[in-house]
Amino acid sequence: MAYRKLGRDNKHRRSMLANLTKNLIMYERIETTEARAKETRKFVDKMISYGKSGSLVSRRKALAFLQNDTEAVKKVFDDLAVRYATRNGGYTRILKLDERRGDDALKVILELVEKDAA
Repeated sequence: MAYRKLGRDNKHRRSMLANLTKNLIMYERIETTEARAKETRKFVDKMISYGKSGSLVSRRKALAFLQNDTEAVKKVFDDLAVRYATRNGGYTRILKLDERRGDDALKVILELVEKDAA
């Protein structure tokens, strides 16, 4: 499977993607660069699919990836899995913004589709 290195070694990249995934799950909208958003989208989709499965193995896999953040896993399995029960993938949306001033990296907003009404 091809992936972006994002200028980081393996441990740093995995940790960064786990943190971005947790933040997107908790806040349902984050602002980041386009490359990071495209990588994070894969993991968010996987976490929501785990939530829809609902098995103990899926919960443990989600906990392992999300660095034992029980609050984020609870939200995935209790809220997001119910919200996306009839949807077959495509849980995120990328909205392009402008370039970042320092290095001209394209900034984007990564958000969950069908946001919570509350």
